[in-house]
Amino acid sequence: MKKDQLYITIIQSHLHWENPEANRTMFEEKIRDVINKTDLIVLPEMFTTGFTMNAEPNAEEETGLTVSWLKKLAKEKNCAITGSIIVKDNGLFYNRLYFITAEEAVETYTKKHTFTLAGEHKTYTAGQNKVIIDYKGWRICPLVCYDLRFPVWARNTEDYDLLLYVANWPEKRITAWDTLLKARAIENMSYCVGVNRVGLDGNGHNYIGHSAAYDVLGEHVSTQDYETEFVETIALSKKHIEDNRSHLQFLNDRDVFNLE
Repeated sequence: MKKDQLYITIIQSHLHWENPEANRTMFEEKIRDVINKTDLIVLPEMFTTGFTMNAEPNAEEETGLTVSWLKKLAKEKNCAITGSIIVKDNGLFYNRLYFITAEEAVETYTKKHTFTLAGEHKTYTAGQNKVIIDYKGWRICPLVCYDLRFPVWARNTEDYDLLLYVANWPEKRITAWDTLLKARAIENMSYCVGVNRVGLDGNGHNYIGHSAAYDVLGEHVSTQDYETEFVETIALSKKHIEDNRSHLQFLNDRDVFNLE
């Protein structure tokens, strides 16, 4: 069923370092406490472990415990849930986002741009495919953290409605996070939602959140600059997208190119 309004719930939280069981327990409590009706719940990048390069003991198979857990909660809350985890697939490790619906449909996106500054490219294999998810009449483009810095990869050549980033983006570069989320919304004439974590990780890096949602004009449609844990449900409007694209027609002048 197509929906003019898509209700999306951001969960900004601290993460227990390399402790999937503790993180699942924590997020299950937060998810079950979501009172407002929602269509999609968004968790941060590597939400079961934090952004660790210690992949072997923290990785799961593609159909592992966390995926089963997400299916159970999505069905219980009658909504989709998304976030990324560490996956081992054919002997290789991936930072992979799962998008799981109440009907237990599963779609995945594997992080394209591994974060070389932290050596992510030495541990995790980069994905190669951009993914567009059709959900309740909305076209959603999910991306992961460092992908935010690469506008060509995010360019709206598919007429998507929502650009979605899950992240572990540190405090020291939070200005870039704020600026680029807004820019991606404006240049793609799409809603852009970014969900980050808070707190210290096991490497001593601090995170201050700034999870946010922007409309197609770059206006904030979420509570601004929260730097602590929070859960917020936001209504996104398809009419807002259609009216502005029809009036402004900026996407008609976009460059044509092929990704290789």
